Amino acid sequence: MSSSPSILPIAIYHEHPDWFRPLFAELDARGIPYERIDAAAHVFDPSETEARWSLAFNRASPSAYLRGHGQTTFHTLHWLRHLERLGVPIVNGVQAYSNELSKATQLDLLQSLGLPYPKSRAINHASQAVKAAEGLRYPVLVKANVGGSGAGIVKYESREALEAAVAAGTVDLGVDGTALVQEAAPLRNGHITRVETLNGKYLYAINVFPPVGSFDLCPADACQTTSGAELVRGACAVDAPKSGMRVERADPPAEIIAQVERISQAAGIDVGGIEYLVDDRDGQHYFYDVNALSNFVADAVNVIGFDPFAKLVDYLEQRAGLVPAAAGH
Repeated sequence: MSSSPSILPIAIYHEHPDWFRPLFAELDARGIPYERIDAAAHVFDPSETEARWSLAFNRASPSAYLRGHGQTTFHTLHWLRHLERLGVPIVNGVQAYSNELSKATQLDLLQSLGLPYPKSRAINHASQAVKAAEGLRYPVLVKANVGGSGAGIVKYESREALEAAVAAGTVDLGVDGTALVQEAAPLRNGHITRVETLNGKYLYAINVFPPVGSFDLCPADACQTTSGAELVRGACAVDAPKSGMRVERADPPAEIIAQVERISQAAGIDVGGIEYLVDDRDGQHYFYDVNALSNFVADAVNVIGFDPFAKLVDYLEQRAGLVPAAAGH
């Protein structure tokens, strides 16, 4: 989209071909100048001294390598640091993206906040997996430190199964050679809960019911409500498989909402989703994923009762200085 010479555009930096169609539609509807930037084929000049954008919105995903775009992962971090030097305001900047890129760092953050998470150990060599699982309850998960869309997560039901995988050389630690060995809790009522935040505050929550054995909980890929009704596929990513994942609106307790807001603010996340589960063995909630890339639930109006993209663009307008901070749509 072209921009007025007097107004710097918003940079929308992304590599997924389809997740952000509703965002672009809302920006177009409001006539907001923006520039789509391909994170998978990108160049920047460290000698630059002036900003070309009023705001940069980082939509890079750690799962880019699943789409043949692994080159975006760490390049994005370098570019965000460059933008910081230029003084460009960034939505989900270096701090948020650094947390997004490391499940181990996320757990350190949760530990610093005194918040519950599944018992876990971090390893950098598959030979350490069995040792790391000592004292943990099986089944355990081995989770690649750089994940996204459920990638790089394998469940091992027993010590023997994990030992066999190590011996066979099939334990994959992912793109940065680091992984978590983590207890796999049985989900109370068969679901996890994802709480979305905007500007560090609660936006909405959904319960996600994953198919048995699946760890891909991307809400933009959901196909059905819990009543079995099909979501409007036009609201979903067009390449989303019909995975059988079901979703419903959730209303977390005030205590958990307050904890989620603490996590979001401490992680520097401007817009993102925090996921937690309730362990059916003890009834305790545990946070296990901090997402700076927020793919809003498909067909949001029918699931949660409003369009979160409208609120997101309100926020982008304010951050870009296009409207006063107290204004909104």
